[in-house]
Amino acid sequence: MRLLFSIGAVLVAGVFAGGDVAGIAAPGPKSERPKFEAPKSQPQQQAADKEAQTVDVELILAVDVSYSMDMDELAIQREGYAQAIQSKEFLQALKMGPNGRIAVTYFEWAASTDQKIIIPWRLIDGPETADAVAAEIMKTPIRRASRTSISGAITFAMPLFDEDPYRGIRRVIDISGDGPNNNGSPVTVARDAAIEKGIVINGLPIMVKEPSYSTMDIDNLDYYYEDCVIGGPGSFVITIKDRDKFKEAIRTKLLMEVAGLRPERPVMRVADKEPRVSCLIGEKIWSDRWGR
Repeated sequence: MRLLFSIGAVLVAGVFAGGDVAGIAAPGPKSERPKFEAPKSQPQQQAADKEAQTVDVELILAVDVSYSMDMDELAIQREGYAQAIQSKEFLQALKMGPNGRIAVTYFEWAASTDQKIIIPWRLIDGPETADAVAAEIMKTPIRRASRTSISGAITFAMPLFDEDPYRGIRRVIDISGDGPNNNGSPVTVARDAAIEKGIVINGLPIMVKEPSYSTMDIDNLDYYYEDCVIGGPGSFVITIKDRDKFKEAIRTKLLMEVAGLRPERPVMRVADKEPRVSCLIGEKIWSDRWGR
């Protein structure tokens, strides 16, 4: 099932008064008395600290940098994430959340042992912090690496939530890539482990090139992502088949994740159907070609 989304569909359209407390100095006219807040009790301070650390979503952006991605795709992908985070649509969706802030980390992945954090956990709560994260994404040199391990990316991502100083109402791993898993443990094992922890996995399959023998591409990568990669309540796939739509697709996906929106036509639960594409197709192709 191919899901289509428009950016427009993503957007949705107390002041606490502190009382005066008498100071230690001799009283003067009320207007001249210094104003300050009464100290909070320890339970009150703990509650305030906890509220300050609550975000609408803890979002992990896991980005494929395997050799099947050409340099142009990698550059557009980087620009797409940076521009999406700075966009007025993203900032508007951010403000509509109950807390008006999210925590995000961004890492690149290839083989099962190759993951590199580009952006450690950062709070985004407005234009200034969004600009800082976008600038950090863009200043990192682009790299490429061998093999494709979606399972390795998911396995690497899961403990990152424990390291996040913020606590989100939702926890989401966002996987983008242009090929099936061909290294590490089966992708369904990692997916199921994440779902067990209450984590949602969304997917951005990149299908802008014709499948190639040399790059391990497959037909129907979108079906593979739907049936083998994503999972959890409201999980979705946005497919990129047009290079010119690359940045728009990334922006739409981030808007949906920030706003906590679900697709109009949700993906059927994996347990309720047989995969349309073998979840071991990448491993099989690799074994058939190189015998290992």
